[in-house]
Amino acid sequence: MRLRRIALVAMTVVAATSAATPASAADAPYDVLVFSKTAGFRHDSIAVGTQTVRDLGAANNFTVTATEDATQFTTANLSRFEAVIFLNTTGDVLNATQQAAFESYIGAGGGYVGVHSAADTEYDWPFYGNLVGAWFASHPAIQPATVRVEDRAHAATAHLPQRWNRTDEWYDYRTNARSTAHVLASLDESTYSGGSMGGDHPHAWCKSVSGGRSFYTGGGHTQASYAEPAFRAHLLGGIRYAAGRTKADCRPETGYTALYDGGTTGWSQAGPGSFTNSDATLTSVGGMGLYWYSAKQFTNYSLKLDWRLAGDDNSGVFVGFPPSSDPNSAVNNGYEVQIDPTDSADKTTGAIYGFKSADLAARDAALNPAGEWNTYEILVEGERLQVFLNGVRINDFTNTDPVRSLAGHVGIQNHGTGDDASFRNIRIKELGGTPPPPTGNTTVQAESFSAASGVSAFTKAGANGGQTLGYVDPGDWAAYQGLDLTGVTSLRARVVSGGPGGTIQVRTGSPTGPLLGQVAVPNTGSWTTFADVTTALSGVPSGTQTVHLTFTGSGSGLFDVDDFTLVRGGGGTGGTGPVKGLAGKCLDVRNAATADGTQIQLYTCNSFTAQTWTVTPNGPVKALGKCLDVNGGANADGTKIQLWTCNGTGAQTWSAQADGTVRNPQSGKCLDVSGNNSADGTPVHLWTCTGAANQRWTLP
Repeated sequence: MRLRRIALVAMTVVAATSAATPASAADAPYDVLVFSKTAGFRHDSIAVGTQTVRDLGAANNFTVTATEDATQFTTANLSRFEAVIFLNTTGDVLNATQQAAFESYIGAGGGYVGVHSAADTEYDWPFYGNLVGAWFASHPAIQPATVRVEDRAHAATAHLPQRWNRTDEWYDYRTNARSTAHVLASLDESTYSGGSMGGDHPHAWCKSVSGGRSFYTGGGHTQASYAEPAFRAHLLGGIRYAAGRTKADCRPETGYTALYDGGTTGWSQAGPGSFTNSDATLTSVGGMGLYWYSAKQFTNYSLKLDWRLAGDDNSGVFVGFPPSSDPNSAVNNGYEVQIDPTDSADKTTGAIYGFKSADLAARDAALNPAGEWNTYEILVEGERLQVFLNGVRINDFTNTDPVRSLAGHVGIQNHGTGDDASFRNIRIKELGGTPPPPTGNTTVQAESFSAASGVSAFTKAGANGGQTLGYVDPGDWAAYQGLDLTGVTSLRARVVSGGPGGTIQVRTGSPTGPLLGQVAVPNTGSWTTFADVTTALSGVPSGTQTVHLTFTGSGSGLFDVDDFTLVRGGGGTGGTGPVKGLAGKCLDVRNAATADGTQIQLYTCNSFTAQTWTVTPNGPVKALGKCLDVNGGANADGTKIQLWTCNGTGAQTWSAQADGTVRNPQSGKCLDVSGNNSADGTPVHLWTCTGAANQRWTLP
């Protein structure tokens, strides 16, 4: 397991050769290893490059160890470092044992930075090829060229102009990294001679690999590169990302169309205030108003944009509203994805404002502080809205209000004087057609009903979104329109009761419609003690329905309902695809290795084969041709979950439960994310079943 350092009070150390940015100077201290061994061409810039990293470290709160000794690549030694920089390495520089140690380091959450000829290294090591992103093919003479900066939110490129002119040795690569990495910058081959990759020539990129992070830049051949302030800041940003000191959405990205990247055609201002437009950046002025894309409405789409707050400020992204010059139309008819990390749970960054809080633990782990850029993806499929922050899913909301719809216009808010928010690179990918049937669970805030009798919303501490459905008496009901019940097998409700308790009935069509299931709600101990109750459902119709919760019992003030979840799968007929769990992340085979005993972990979903599982109901769960296995068939809490050759034993039998857990019947225990930790690379293990969030899974 990778050693984690206790965050100390950050020190700002200013070196004469490299001024620290406020964000990087405030980073918790960390350690970096610079590795510059060569077995081929040796660059004369290695010494000055190494000194540059030392200078950056002195100014930005990290210590630097430099070596060309490959014997330093041991599991114990590498665990000292948050990032390892391959600085102009060439050829085969590590033996098999050292390679295995480095693979383990990355799998345990380590960071990698590749500089220039790091791509001319270890051609016979597939893991390294995936880590660096692409191998070197050729290069023309050193000459000036223009670098097109595609991502101006990542710490390595946020400071750069859209077109960055500099002189270096420009690499061509054997493959295009765009399909597996997030491209930060590319080369404009029309601005220099000898480029051979055509119109799409990636130059710098980032990616997630197993449990770790990877950043690569093609720059850094010449000694002069390391004297350039812009290149030094580029390198520093890559180091900070690899070390986990700044977050970024490094998922591969293709197929998006710019709505704003400097030009404002198609945009209109509603209400007071405005946005300035400078350096392809929109910055809010006054308000409260809305800058909205009036040229087109959207239905099923992925909207991405980069945003930054100057301090304790407030803004938001609106979706699903009709055309109007009144900003209140968006408030009353659409939904706001909030930007304000200091507000209340249902009104903080990542929340669907006033309707559903973000997953705050996942949000906090993914959020960059004020002064740094963040990236939102707002994914709309029918009436389902998912929010991703720097590549991590932090909210999953379904609209059930017949007055509102997620189809419509999109816009950004200028909240008011003193609320300073900036936006860059607003782009969209239209998904087209009918949205796919839902594959994950759908959670609905119970107070967000479309119609009701007797009940009403009640503000309560500890409730998700800040409110419950309260004042529940016998005969009361609440209706939720537009819920897709395809594949739903059970219902799980979060309830609270200091009263007599009662029963929730699940019906469709009307309060007296077909009964799909019912569940008893006990007295949970007090009106502030929440509990989950679950019931299997039968005769569930497919497609979009109106769901009614009807309530029975004796007396009055039976219970409150905080939210309810429509659970899909539950064993079902099985299938092939991702197994999704805590914080929307996926069950993953570490490093995509196939050796018996390979650790299974939680990791950001990426559609790779290491996350493609074939599930057999009450049977094996397979990936990469092998089975999900309880180490040694043991039953102790904390037993390792691993990949193993399929053998038909009870250690490889898994049964999905109605409450979302996946149980190993032989031990009677559940598949569990260690420590309820949603960080990439967190191992999964066997644990006593609790039904908690770190034991709930969505199966294909």
